[in-house]
Amino acid sequence: MRRPRFADISIFTLKYIFNWRFWIAEITKKSKIYKKIIDKMLFEDDEIVVVPNTINVNKKIESEGSEFLPTDVIKEVIKRCDDIVIMNSCLCRTSNKCTDYPQDIGCIFLGPTARKIPKHIGKLSTVEEALAQVDRADAAGLSHIIGRNKIDTVWMNVRPGKGLLTICHCCPCCCLWKVYPNLDDDISDKLEKLDGVNVKLHEDRCKKCKLCLDEVCMFDAISFENDRITIDYEECKGCGLCVNACKFDAITIDYSDKTIDNVVNRLDNLFEKEL
Repeated sequence: MRRPRFADISIFTLKYIFNWRFWIAEITKKSKIYKKIIDKMLFEDDEIVVVPNTINVNKKIESEGSEFLPTDVIKEVIKRCDDIVIMNSCLCRTSNKCTDYPQDIGCIFLGPTARKIPKHIGKLSTVEEALAQVDRADAAGLSHIIGRNKIDTVWMNVRPGKGLLTICHCCPCCCLWKVYPNLDDDISDKLEKLDGVNVKLHEDRCKKCKLCLDEVCMFDAISFENDRITIDYEECKGCGLCVNACKFDAITIDYSDKTIDNVVNRLDNLFEKEL
């Protein structure tokens, strides 16, 4: 009988406490000491960018310049990487027993630290397989988060963190980052909108169906006040999930690729490829 490994214990623990994550995050607003501990343990040096789904919202994206779409940012970073591991399943969706989105679309890990990921968690993959995974996640209606995410090095017990970049494929019901509104600003500010992405509400098209309010926005940026839908553009991270939910084109997304090279280079420089 195989002895339990650290990652096995971590997965068991994470699944057990998964539905407590909002309460755990909320305490970071109430205790400065607790916030410093959680930040140090799980979020130190994080830098994470939200990238919208571009299959389902493709027809609603008005691109300035070329036809370069937001998910091409992720693909360009993948193409520059030699070490790629695709997770066998999504830990968030399996923990939440999700039935609305595929549980088998797991994260993609890039960088030399990815080689240390236990084989029962994920498999070494090619660039082509990783690109196909992004397309599959898009087709499933998932948005993406890419960046340095310390919590992944902790639960998988792999080091160093500077050698690992994570690409998550997020659904509106299960993503770990749904805790964003519950976290202290010093931690939540590490999650950013992709440069060049803008979401817009067209009130003249809105039918007040409230489909965009049904736990669609992970960042609590959409509300219904004074008999109208409103979007807090300061809180909006441009994930595009509300655009997918709207059946009347009342919410659209536009993308300017003028800063695309800067964004790709910044993400590419987030991790060291040789350690």
